Amino acid sequence: MEDLSQVTQTWTNKSSARTLAGKTAIVTGGARRLGRQIALGLAREGVNLIIHYCHSATQATELAGQVQQMGVKVWPIQADLSDPVQADGLASKAIETAGAIDILINNASYWPQDTIWDMTAKQLQTCMDVHVMAPIILAKALARQERAGHIINILDTRITDYDRRHISYHLAKRTLLAVTRILALELAPRIAVNAIAPGLILPPDGHGPEYLAKLADTNPMNRYGDPQDVVDALLFLLNSRFITGQVIYVDGGFHMRHQLYV
Repeated sequence: MEDLSQVTQTWTNKSSARTLAGKTAIVTGGARRLGRQIALGLAREGVNLIIHYCHSATQATELAGQVQQMGVKVWPIQADLSDPVQADGLASKAIETAGAIDILINNASYWPQDTIWDMTAKQLQTCMDVHVMAPIILAKALARQERAGHIINILDTRITDYDRRHISYHLAKRTLLAVTRILALELAPRIAVNAIAPGLILPPDGHGPEYLAKLADTNPMNRYGDPQDVVDALLFLLNSRFITGQVIYVDGGFHMRHQLYV
């Protein structure tokens, strides 16, 4: 019988030898907020970047300059992901520009405020195009390369409840959860597909840390997180070889807060 310590050491050596350096990633919505931090986290690992943006051209250009100084290649590409034609164009241009794509981070988001009573078909369709259709289009482009890869979809911990003030967004993110599992089955064994559901990580635009502080006690950890917490989870998934179809909740346990009975 093989010595367990030798088996463990062999696995550790193989894990240590794995690296993301030299791979290329698309980060949608990568110019600002969480997408920016994800892009920087990947650049620190030596990953070349396609930084997708829609309206944030200035931020994308600034980020590209910062990333170049880190010694990796970077290409900002504009596309409106609410238009499936432009989403398909992003996929084609990214592959044509970079040569091949190894990693897809579906982070782009649209967060309108609406309820079931005032939602419109147009607003719901926009949410579905950005959060569901675009990730599917990009995932299929990645798969057509016929090479190994990783896809990570950025969800939201609120999918475990009912966000009645953002119903279109809520429906779209819940659908993206289903898409994560569908793609994990459809694209296996070559491509692993997982998701991350952040909780209190960044305040909405126009708010500061005090917004997060007043909500910190809504999760069991009684604090709020940091973008690096999401980056750490993302790097864990990208370095894994036997995980697919999973969701990591980076939310201090927020998704479990109604499961404690006292």
